[in-house]
Amino acid sequence: MRSEVNCKMGADKYQLKCVAGGEVVVDRYTNTCPEGHDSLLRTVYSRKQIRRRSGLGMFNYFDWLPVDKAVPTNASPITYKSEAFGQELGLNELYISFSGYWPEREAYMKTCTFKELEALPTLQRVKERAGGKIVTVASAGNTSRAFAEVASATGMPVLAVVPSTSLPRMWTTTGNHAHIFLIAVDGDYSDAIAAGKQIAKLSGLIEEGGVKNVARRDGMGVVELEAAFAMSGLPAFYFQAVGSGTGAIAAWEAFSRLIADGRFGARMPKIVIAQNLPFAPMVSAWQAGRAEIIAEKDMKDAEHAIRQLYADVLSTRNPPYSIKGGVYDMLSSTDGRMYGITNVEAREAEKLFEGEEGIDLDPAASVAVASLLKAVDDGMVKRDDRILLNITGGGYKRVKENYELHEIRARCEIKSSDHGALDELEQELREFIKAL
Repeated sequence: MRSEVNCKMGADKYQLKCVAGGEVVVDRYTNTCPEGHDSLLRTVYSRKQIRRRSGLGMFNYFDWLPVDKAVPTNASPITYKSEAFGQELGLNELYISFSGYWPEREAYMKTCTFKELEALPTLQRVKERAGGKIVTVASAGNTSRAFAEVASATGMPVLAVVPSTSLPRMWTTTGNHAHIFLIAVDGDYSDAIAAGKQIAKLSGLIEEGGVKNVARRDGMGVVELEAAFAMSGLPAFYFQAVGSGTGAIAAWEAFSRLIADGRFGARMPKIVIAQNLPFAPMVSAWQAGRAEIIAEKDMKDAEHAIRQLYADVLSTRNPPYSIKGGVYDMLSSTDGRMYGITNVEAREAEKLFEGEEGIDLDPAASVAVASLLKAVDDGMVKRDDRILLNITGGGYKRVKENYELHEIRARCEIKSSDHGALDELEQELREFIKAL
């Protein structure tokens, strides 16, 4: 793979810059501002015009990924102009970005989620920048499954933390789970995140970083890069469902780089994001005109609300809404909009999309489709507007036709309130690391 990619190394290829203070630092798996600003770091790449390579999957866009080497993969988003669904909605310029498994359209993400775009560069960045430590990732299932699939395929180890209720989502298309240490937490997504932060403090581990991890954001930004080449320009509107909003922030950053590239247009797309009601804290805060989320107002009876969600992977309680460079800044900068989508609306949109396009959707993607339907109904988008709809997951039915799915068994289960569980984990982790 090295011979296929003429790569610059480290600081010669990119540096990190604090959005708030402008501090520029060399990446040593650095995820926070060294001056302590409540701000995201962004990658500043030495190459200002992106090259589209071939044969490298998502690493076709290697120039704008924060790694020194490409990982062998055929996983990449695909973009196509919709005929059937666009006609159904009365839209002449509807483009669909699809991240999932749909081999008939050359989409090969076997975990059926765009989280593979995060996992591949993150694991490589950990390998190159974190001094041999093992990354710890916590999620509601989709992200951890993507990291596990990459670990099983590449041998790069991962420790994954998920709620116990998400264990059915934890599978790979290979039976090789020797490099995966899976922990189940008795709680919800936020409990898994909290447990993951504590576990990552153990010797030999490092926290993946969430939205602050530039590899995750720039990996997801490949969606917009692929779309820009497919459309020969930028869209007027971009639609996506969000939990934390990390993917939409990634889109904003990718669009900014494409504008600076100079070949794709100069107008920033309007970014439209959606959450699944009744748990939609960012929708509540944004519609109230606030730059911060207030738990008492925006997340009333959170546990009960989360249990009602069709797309429970969108249930982040601590989204990067107020952080500098985060969701509030993104919406403000792009004249963006937020929609709250009910379960009924999501399911109806899903049925319509699958009927017209012929592929099944992840529930989160169904929320995005429903937001586009709303934008059409309320007149925000017009017939000839160029629209990019980000389908962040799908193809579960299709992947089962080609692969046997291998369940990943949890090595241990812990209660979110059990602070003594870390002591018991440490010995098991030593044995896991020794066996690698």
